[in-house]
Amino acid sequence: MEVGQVRTATAVVAAAPAAVWSVLTDPARVGEWSGECRTGGWLDGATGPVPGARFVGRNRVRWIRWSRPCRVIEAAAPRRFVFETVSRSDCTRWTYDLEPAGDGTRIRQTYEILRLARPLAMMIRLLLPEHGDRSAALRTDLVRLGRAAARSGPIRDRS
Repeated sequence: MEVGQVRTATAVVAAAPAAVWSVLTDPARVGEWSGECRTGGWLDGATGPVPGARFVGRNRVRWIRWSRPCRVIEAAAPRRFVFETVSRSDCTRWTYDLEPAGDGTRIRQTYEILRLARPLAMMIRLLLPEHGDRSAALRTDLVRLGRAAARSGPIRDRS
C-alpha cells in the first residue's frame, strides 16, 4: 500500500441500480456484503447519503479490529457514491459507479490511497499483507453487494 495506489474492481449483478444503491449507501448494511467492514452507522444526526454527511465503518480482519470515520463526497442516486475516510494518519477515497446492465447493474468500485503515514503503512504490510492488492477481495464484495440488493426486493429506478 502506498500513496497514489489505485485499485478497481467490477462486477455485473442481478439487481437494479436503485436496489444496489439502497444497500450500498446504508452503512448499517455494510456487514451484509463487505468481507472486511462489519458494521457502520451515520454520525452527527445524518440519516442518508448527502455530500458532507459522516458515517463510521467498523472493520475486522482476523483478530485485528479498527474503525474509520468517513465523509460523503458525492451522492448521485442511483449512479455514483463517493466517500473518503477521515483520519490524520490516512485517507482513502472510495468511488462506486452504478450503471444499468440488462436487467442488472454493473458496479465499478475504485479506491485511491490519498494519504498514508509511513508507520501505518509499515504496520499494514506486516499485519495485513493481503492489503497489498485487494482487487480479488473487492470483486467478491461487489458480488455479495449484488446478492444483498437482490434479496432486498425489486426497487426500480425512477430516472
